[in-house]
Amino acid sequence: MSEIVTVGLGARSYDIHVGAGAIAHAGALLKPLARGTLPVVTDENVAKLHLDAFVASLHAQGIQTAPIVMAAGEATKSFAGLERLSSALLKSGVDRGGLIVALGGGVIGDLTGFAAAVLKRGIDFAQVPTTLLSQVDSSVGGKTAINTVEGKNLVGVFHQPRIVIADTAILKTLPRREMLAGYAEVLKYGALGDAAFFAWLEANGAKVLAHEDNALIHAVAHSCRMKAAIVERDEREKGERALLNLGHTFGHALEAATGFSDRLLHGEGVAIGMVLAFRYSASLGLCTADDAARVERLVRASGLPASIGDIPGVRPGTDELMTHMAHDKKVKDGKLVFILARSVGQSFVAEDVDAARVRAFLADTP
Repeated sequence: MSEIVTVGLGARSYDIHVGAGAIAHAGALLKPLARGTLPVVTDENVAKLHLDAFVASLHAQGIQTAPIVMAAGEATKSFAGLERLSSALLKSGVDRGGLIVALGGGVIGDLTGFAAAVLKRGIDFAQVPTTLLSQVDSSVGGKTAINTVEGKNLVGVFHQPRIVIADTAILKTLPRREMLAGYAEVLKYGALGDAAFFAWLEANGAKVLAHEDNALIHAVAHSCRMKAAIVERDEREKGERALLNLGHTFGHALEAATGFSDRLLHGEGVAIGMVLAFRYSASLGLCTADDAARVERLVRASGLPASIGDIPGVRPGTDELMTHMAHDKKVKDGKLVFILARSVGQSFVAEDVDAARVRAFLADTP
């Protein structure tokens, strides 16, 4: 079983290839786009597991490669990491008509996409995501960015890939925690805009997390299809695309407060943030307490953290979280913008959230 999801953006449309073993076909899929030597950007962890097989697939099609191996971890998605990668890409000889390949998770995809966008004023790139989180979220839609001390993804550009190759079989090499972090983004799609998909996950989530091929491919492809539809309607996040940030305002603040460290993975922050968004919505009377409890129940049943108190170490303070939220990209005219919910599967953009009320909510939240 395999699926192809198209992101329809006119002349810049591209396909997302989802299937078990898709990486073996990478050479054939990339050959029409290849020109000259292809830089393949990856990190140390992915290189050990998948680089040889990926490069072999390209070589089998006569494509020459120039692997670039970056340090693993969120710290690489920085100005220093961008400088190192840009220098390596320039030394690879890639030109403006070439193609750069990102083989890795969200860090490598975001960093490589940003470097491709600004190098020589724009070079095409391909996404080959190796984590569940990147397959269903960061590899699709053209958002590229790096982190700064002020917050996550605050410096970046929109730069759509030419193709996405999502091999669900390689997800078996992920640590359980990484798999769960990606699964939080899958849950997010159901919670924000598809109650039927949320119910499907309640019934079939265990199969997805057990790597049953059909269930996993369906979950990845459906998530991509939902994101593609939103991106087609609002590529530059002027309105509807902001819905994809359900849980992210709280989540990014929690990530920043924990130093973008292993204390809290991005998907774990999103999971907690999603529960908080529903709880806050319920506190405002926008959705029912039962809706909020249902989201929390599925998050916890999946094995994900669901509250600030679940984060190991010293609890992030309310003042610190509010400071980080003030730097969120969605802030408009100094006012907080949140994604809130009217029910499971029905979220909306709230553009004038009362900061004092959020502060009080966080102070009373376990």
